[in-house]
Amino acid sequence: MHIIEPFYRWENLYTAESDERSPFYGREYDLNVCRNDIYGYYIHPAWDEFGSETLYLKIIYTDYKHKFAIIEFIGEWNDAIHNDVSYLKRNLIDYINREGIIYYILIGENVLNFHGSDDCYYEEWYEDVEDEGGWICAIGFREHIIDEWKRFNVDSYINYGGSLELTNWRTMHPLKLFQTLKADLQRRLGA
Repeated sequence: MHIIEPFYRWENLYTAESDERSPFYGREYDLNVCRNDIYGYYIHPAWDEFGSETLYLKIIYTDYKHKFAIIEFIGEWNDAIHNDVSYLKRNLIDYINREGIIYYILIGENVLNFHGSDDCYYEEWYEDVEDEGGWICAIGFREHIIDEWKRFNVDSYINYGGSLELTNWRTMHPLKLFQTLKADLQRRLGA
C-alpha cells in the first residue's frame, strides 16, 4: 500500500498544504518515510490523517469561488468501530464548510471496505450543504461499498452511480469535473 499515492496531477493548480484556508496548511511531507499504516501496512506519506485509525485522505483540489472540494480516500471506512465519519465531519468537513465549501466530490477508488453504523453524521453533513444548495457526490467507490451504503442508509445523503461514475476523471481539469457532475446532479435533483 505504500506505493499508492494520492492523485497528484493537479498539484500545479492546488495543494492543501499551501492553501491558507485548508486545515492542512503548512503541513510538510517527508516522502522518504512512511509513518502511517492501515492494519500494519504502511501507506504513502503524502496521505493526510484526520483522526481515523484506518482511513486517510487527501484534499486534491479546492475552489472557493465555485465552492467545491475534491477529496480522495484510502483505507477502510469504518463507522462501526472507529466512527470514521464523525472524525471526517468534525475534523475536516466542518472546517471547510466554514470556508464556504458546499459541494463535495469524494473519490473512493482506494477505499477497500466500509463498515456502517448509524447515519446521523451523514444526515448532518447533507443538511449543512443542502441548506446552501450544495451536495455530496461519490465516484470510484467499489460495488460492495455501495451495497453497504444502501444497507446503512448512507445512499440517502451521498449521490453516486450512473452518469456520475466518471472513470476518466483524472484526464479532466478539476473545474470541468465539477461542472460535469454539477450539471448531472442538477438534472437528478431537479434544481
